[in-house]
Amino acid sequence: MTYQSIVNNTRARLDHLLQQAGRIGARRPALAMALLLGTGVAVGAGAGLADNRMLRAELAQQHAQIAATKLDAQREINALAARMGELQAEANRLNALGERLTRIGQLQDGEFDFDKPVGVGGAGPVRDMAKPELNAGMDKLASQFKASGEQLSVLESLLFNRQIDMNAVPSRAPIANSYITSGFGGRADPFNGGAAFHKGIDFEADVGDPVLAVADGVVSYSGVRSGYGNVVEIDHGNGYVTRYAHNSRLLMKVGELVRAGQEIAKAGSSGRSTGAHVHFEVWESGRVVNPVKFLNQQSPLKG
Repeated sequence: MTYQSIVNNTRARLDHLLQQAGRIGARRPALAMALLLGTGVAVGAGAGLADNRMLRAELAQQHAQIAATKLDAQREINALAARMGELQAEANRLNALGERLTRIGQLQDGEFDFDKPVGVGGAGPVRDMAKPELNAGMDKLASQFKASGEQLSVLESLLFNRQIDMNAVPSRAPIANSYITSGFGGRADPFNGGAAFHKGIDFEADVGDPVLAVADGVVSYSGVRSGYGNVVEIDHGNGYVTRYAHNSRLLMKVGELVRAGQEIAKAGSSGRSTGAHVHFEVWESGRVVNPVKFLNQQSPLKG
């Protein structure tokens, strides 16, 4: 039953009662007065009941609208949270990539601190941001992340290729924790006492100490050479060849790929030698050069 039908029914009953009161009032005034008072109370109660029902219906409708609005708002919040999660994941990926490039490039400590908050500022006034504007801002940020990621990936590829090239350059000693016992160039021959040209440098070693490759490359020779004893030679593919002589045992075969720092032989005193040591030579484009300039010269791209 609607509010209007309730009012119409109430008015009809009221008219009927007033007519009865008029007829009774002509004969019995006191009874007519009592009837009018009772009718007023009844009408007031009926109207109050109708208003109460209408208010309850309106309140229920408002509650339903509020619940629907909350549900829609929560859906939008959930969508924004998902988008924010995607952007945060992309930011974490870029930070990790940036830190890796910082290590590869050996940039100075603190020059690129990816954990440090970025300083920002600006003057007011501040206004509320509409949802379409927020969505547009997040789309723009996602595009910037994508572009930055592509640029950093290209840079990583370039640095990686450069690191591969640098790893093929002799840049360390052929034996760990040692020292040079005989340098490159002219010296007195240790057997005959006359002048001789020493093509490499000698490192102190004990028999069986690990002899290490000084750079990446391919074994081009593994065997005995006159005066050198047991020899390993590595071609680094960029004009450089390194030679490791007087070994007690050879661990590599011709054609095998070796990495910088990999053990290739055991130190010894084979060939023309006065005692256990490692004889090390560097050849550049077919010409022997002083190995000292390569020792401990770590690649600027090593992490």
